Amino acid sequence: MRVGFAGTPDFAVRALRALHEAGFTIPLVLTQPDRPHGRGLRLAPSPVKRCAQALDLAVLQPASLKRAEDRASVLAVALDVLVVAAYGLILPPEVLAWPRHGCLNIHASRLPRWRGAAPIARAIEAGDSSTGVTIMQMDAGLDTGPMIAGIDVPILDTDTAGTLHDKLAQAGATLIVDVVARLAREGRLPATPQPAEGATYARKIERNDAAVDWRLAAVALWRRIRAFDPVPGAWTTFAGTEVKLASAHPVAGRAHVDPGTVLAVSDAGVDIACASGDAVRVASFKPAGGRWMSGAAFAAGRGVRPGARFD
Repeated sequence: MRVGFAGTPDFAVRALRALHEAGFTIPLVLTQPDRPHGRGLRLAPSPVKRCAQALDLAVLQPASLKRAEDRASVLAVALDVLVVAAYGLILPPEVLAWPRHGCLNIHASRLPRWRGAAPIARAIEAGDSSTGVTIMQMDAGLDTGPMIAGIDVPILDTDTAGTLHDKLAQAGATLIVDVVARLAREGRLPATPQPAEGATYARKIERNDAAVDWRLAAVALWRRIRAFDPVPGAWTTFAGTEVKLASAHPVAGRAHVDPGTVLAVSDAGVDIACASGDAVRVASFKPAGGRWMSGAAFAAGRGVRPGARFD
């Protein structure tokens, strides 16, 4: 079974490793071109490229697959199936039809819920109690292909986008190995069309999505802080300085206090008023240009006291 792989970020690395460890022949890995990274903006390879090189696998990095000349070196490699995990480039019909058994996508949700670019963060933000991974046969639509296999993963109150990402990456790696092994044994993969009912779209996360609005209820803010941890990081401002927030949870508040007002400072964190008399306790802060620190340390260093206001 000749299994190609297309992916770019950390989410895809575990699947690539798992397929390699399972003994499948991987003649080609596709990943996005090296990008500027860090303060020096030096070109850096993607996590998938680093993994593929460590496994001594052939790598191609087309900037696009839209034109025939962009696809020529890719389509020259014969494949039985292409596994796709957060690749980041649109696959045109010529690429979808390239492998003998088509292209299988590892999607980090239980489709049809949370099609799109940011299913992990949007599931937490929405307050979903569970999510999962779906293996689907790719078609020309956005995460609309028929479903081959799926697995549920609960969302714990302690989960952030970072911790849930790791759980889903591992679940996806395990599931795709099972699916490709079944394809190798049986020569086919029965698939179920996605139902139209229950489809939602996980819009790409923009920086302003993570701006804290203290006028929301504490539960909604708590979910957002978790959903955008670690990237891009929920943020607000204090005394004109941008500050990122993490490790928060709802606590009892105080009626008739303006949202954003500091209610208490303790070793456990900083209690900040939200809508309808509730509050969130934030245990970790990161001022612009600084490092993460405890709420007590941030309060002591920035003069945060009861009655002060976050913008």
